[in-house]
Amino acid sequence: MKYVEFDDSRTFDLVLLGRVAIDFNPAYNEQVKEEFKPLKKVHMFEKFVGGSPANIAVGVTRHGMKAGFIGKVSDDQFGEYVVDYFNDQGIDTSQISKCENGEKLGLTFTEMLSPKESSILMYRNCIADLQLHVDDIKEEYIKDTKAILISGTALAKSPSREAAIKAVMLAKKNNTKIIFDIDFREYNWKNSDEISIYYSIVAKEADIIMGSREEFDLTEKLILPGMSDEESAALWESYNAKIVVIKHGMKGSTAYTFDKQKFSIKPFPVEARKGFGGGDGYGSGFLYGLYQGWDIIDCLEFGSAEASMMVRSNNCSESLPEPEAVHAFIKAEKEQYGEMIARV
Repeated sequence: MKYVEFDDSRTFDLVLLGRVAIDFNPAYNEQVKEEFKPLKKVHMFEKFVGGSPANIAVGVTRHGMKAGFIGKVSDDQFGEYVVDYFNDQGIDTSQISKCENGEKLGLTFTEMLSPKESSILMYRNCIADLQLHVDDIKEEYIKDTKAILISGTALAKSPSREAAIKAVMLAKKNNTKIIFDIDFREYNWKNSDEISIYYSIVAKEADIIMGSREEFDLTEKLILPGMSDEESAALWESYNAKIVVIKHGMKGSTAYTFDKQKFSIKPFPVEARKGFGGGDGYGSGFLYGLYQGWDIIDCLEFGSAEASMMVRSNNCSESLPEPEAVHAFIKAEKEQYGEMIARV
């Protein structure tokens, strides 16, 4: 059953709005191998494009989808690096503009202590991505995409939050599907009430919502705190959601559909390089499956496989795989561990 119908006459499969950053990860390649250690002891880093919506844009493009991006970058070489990388990947950058008052792209330095212990040091003062303005949101662009993905980080501060909400309003006006990736990051938010207010505004309009249990708790704080996964799914489906995906990390995730079905998946076993970065692979793979018209359980399996592939990688963007690689990974995992290794 197709739970979301996309308008195939439109130019773009998906337009993403929100955060783009620069990731500096401890080098791990043929020339240099920074083993697990505290950040202060790392000497060599590798530079990558980062930020959840940026990574998903790369991921779906690797799967052959046509993506565009709405965002702000710094007026310097890091800003040029992001735009050049997107252009090289085939992502439309016509709606990315440079900041005019010296704001800078966020910088993320990653600490990898073990396969399960990772943390990040963020520099997000005077930040570029949150300078997105309502004037940067063009109705014709929103009208020409099958769906728009809103990253929750874009709602953390004005003027970006108003720009994101305008994009949602124009999407509703033009029957463009809305995907809400809650994408909570503590930085830039002032308090938990703000989080619930702005997350719930977008969640009420979204056709697809993806987030962790913690992120749904934050969204629901001022509505009805303490809900179970089933209660959360029922709440958002009572507004507009057709699919609600709730993630529980290594315990797996479940997709709830508006016809009261649920489908669950577990992670594929891998030797991890880092304890993060799987979520963007998951989102890329899951959405790709939806656009292909697959059954929900197959979308979840593909997303879970891509997530597992990414946690064993040293980055969150450059290693995002093509579909053939994901299918090959699933095949190999099932041959080793059994057909139902990831299915619940």
